[in-house]
Amino acid sequence: MSQPPASWRLVRADPDPPFEITVDDRPVPAVPGQTIGAALWAAGVRSTRQTRGAGRPRGLFCGIGICFDCLVTVNDRPALRACQIEARPGDVVRTGTM
Repeated sequence: MSQPPASWRLVRADPDPPFEITVDDRPVPAVPGQTIGAALWAAGVRSTRQTRGAGRPRGLFCGIGICFDCLVTVNDRPALRACQIEARPGDVVRTGTM
């Protein structure tokens, strides 16, 4: 990984190293403080589930925990809002389980 920008050193904002979470059996990079929803978005994952009737894709919409469109299962805990759960090293995330 490259050196952080000089501006980070001025404010002593040295981030911890990135890590991986597992999403549907594939590794997804994350950084400390990032939500699972943000890590998924950064990795190009736009849909985390489908609607029951029409099968329309749902994913990160409001990003603040109001809409409940980004529900995922994290470490066997179902129906969690990806936009509200901080990613932690080793997290196992399942999408499409609602």
